[in-house]
Amino acid sequence: MTNVRMIREESKHCFKVLGSYALMAFYEDQPGADIVNLREIWYSTARSTSPETAGHYVDETRGMALEFVDADWQLTRAAAVLKANGNIAYGDCFAAALAKSHQAELVIGDKEFKVLEDEITISWL
Repeated sequence: MTNVRMIREESKHCFKVLGSYALMAFYEDQPGADIVNLREIWYSTARSTSPETAGHYVDETRGMALEFVDADWQLTRAAAVLKANGNIAYGDCFAAALAKSHQAELVIGDKEFKVLEDEITISWL
């Protein structure tokens, strides 16, 4: 299951993990947009607009210069640990777990991540 993405910011040579909040902001013309959780993008868009529009957004996202990161057991377990220890949506825990495992910055707008500020670097949208 592909549910998070990671990009390399060439100027700093570091990884950033982008939360789905950022991509939804991009598609809804809100400030502070970038990319991530494709399943959340699809179901949110399908629910609010249509499955066709959701498919278009996912196709467009897949065409961007990003790296797909599949959720293997190690990432899934790390996400589950974060879920067990906090009040964060399980799907969002994957982005946080990926950021933590790669010592990357998490770019997100969801305030539920405040509880993780001591564990990972967060860039707030």
